[in-house]
Amino acid sequence: MAKRLSVGLPAVWDLLKAVALGTLQGLTEFLPISSSAHLRIFPELFGWGDPGAAFTAVIQIGTELAVLIYFRKDIWRIGSTWTRSLFRPELRGHLDSRMGWFIIIGSLPIVVLGILLKDVIEEDFRNLWIIGTTLVVMGVVLGIADRFSSDDRTIKQMTLRHAVLMGAAQACALIPGVSRSGATISMGRFLGYEREAATRYAFLLAIPAVVGAGLFELKEIPHGENAYGWGPTLVATIVSFLVGYAAIAWLLRYVSTRSYTPFVIYRVVLGGMTLVLLATGVLTP
Repeated sequence: MAKRLSVGLPAVWDLLKAVALGTLQGLTEFLPISSSAHLRIFPELFGWGDPGAAFTAVIQIGTELAVLIYFRKDIWRIGSTWTRSLFRPELRGHLDSRMGWFIIIGSLPIVVLGILLKDVIEEDFRNLWIIGTTLVVMGVVLGIADRFSSDDRTIKQMTLRHAVLMGAAQACALIPGVSRSGATISMGRFLGYEREAATRYAFLLAIPAVVGAGLFELKEIPHGENAYGWGPTLVATIVSFLVGYAAIAWLLRYVSTRSYTPFVIYRVVLGGMTLVLLATGVLTP
């Protein structure tokens, strides 16, 4: 009995950690505070170690599944119109057709750089000194963008140039701590888009990159690049989906009437605390 119990406890503990990490992923993926930074900082703080880039990429599929379901009508409309426009020239100027191209073209920078810099992303970029610094710096950038935005563009006014710029901004999120949504929203606000428009487009733009990265990293789950294995990873993915769906609905309601200031403050505080804990030896890079 004692032997069976000793074997079972580590597995149960891994599942409990997976639930905690899945909840953390679901809460932070869509808020402009960087889910990858939280999945790197908090496990280290609690002595769990780095769960690995593969674990982080795969459980993000759960939150992107929440995006697919939440925006299912938008995605179907955009996808079907874009597909029909390939054969019907009169549809090529339609907003949904153009939005399909904007998402495809805007996704190219993060896809290309993600493949080219895969080893650097999974090793060097996960250094906590980098993460703490990017949390602070990009938090300040978000604050400036939100404060001085002209706030007069809707998603209907999206242009190819703006799609490319927001795609380039999203690519910066290959560095943990930047935040995929935060970088895209910041660029959108600098370009004058309303908060809800910038946030909605950030969610749609993230779909190809996040789903692609998660599927690409699936092969790494049974190996040393993942600290947990299939069972806990699957649990974390399911939890991240459930929590993420609620987070999307909440954030879109929130930004329709309020600023990003609380997220800016949180980023600066978390990043600053991380740097202090590193400097005092409480955390290791």
